Amino acid sequence: MSSPFQNANYVGINLTAILYGVELVVYGITVHALWTKPTRGRADIFFVFFSTTLLILMTISYSTNAAFGEEMWIVNAKYPGGMDAYLDAHVNVWYQTLSSASPTTANLLGDALMIYRCYVLYDSIYVIVLPSILWLGSFGSGVLFLYASGNPHGDFFEGFAENCGLGYYTTTIALNILTTALVLGRLLWISRYMRKYLGRTTSKRYVNAIAIIVESALPYTLIGIANLITYGVQNDTNVLFAAIYGAMTGLAPQLIIMRVVKGRALSRRDMTEILTDSVIFAGNSDISGGDQYTAPQS
Repeated sequence: MSSPFQNANYVGINLTAILYGVELVVYGITVHALWTKPTRGRADIFFVFFSTTLLILMTISYSTNAAFGEEMWIVNAKYPGGMDAYLDAHVNVWYQTLSSASPTTANLLGDALMIYRCYVLYDSIYVIVLPSILWLGSFGSGVLFLYASGNPHGDFFEGFAENCGLGYYTTTIALNILTTALVLGRLLWISRYMRKYLGRTTSKRYVNAIAIIVESALPYTLIGIANLITYGVQNDTNVLFAAIYGAMTGLAPQLIIMRVVKGRALSRRDMTEILTDSVIFAGNSDISGGDQYTAPQS
């Protein structure tokens, strides 16, 4: 391993610490919003467990990476051959495998949430057929990747484990791109549709720049693309993008959940009301020019 790799590794751990702090804040806001609701249904209970699971996985990922960094840079600073030799000798230690398994699990959970959001926005089972197939491929390749990198002779950065990792990242990031494109396209269509029939003010109430960026998980997908490219070409900076991508596997779905529980994300009921109100508005416009229309409240 080169010096740029170790520098990128150090920066990645520190950036992960910042993103983990953001994760804690978003989790707190989400749980508080759920706790203060007058009535809580099954979906609210599910989101509590889902959010808590994501937080636990991100805690494991960050703490194990930080612990390994301390062992490599401080505790074993005089290790024969230096920090690169220590990394080569201990890259598949059990808690490093746990560190890889945590964001992989969070990624599968987050991708499942994105598939569900596609179903909600399109209200069609056919839209999620291909994403579901890719999710199964991501699950299988992820398990193989963890096995290859975690066995006694495995190496996350070389050989068979690296090839498995490339297959896993290609599959899961292809799924990220697909679900992001589906959600992004649907939100843009909804925004244009509402501006036409319900007016610009109502459109902004449902769909705005923050909604488009957060609900489509756009930053998560862009970081994933950077991670895939640097991993594929074996660039030393990959460890930095992998760290950020790992942190985003928990933060991106957590942000979506926060919007859902606070009533800012589009639900199936919202979609029904939007389409129904737009039809009513179009009918009233044909009869009386639309003067009797009142924008829906959400």
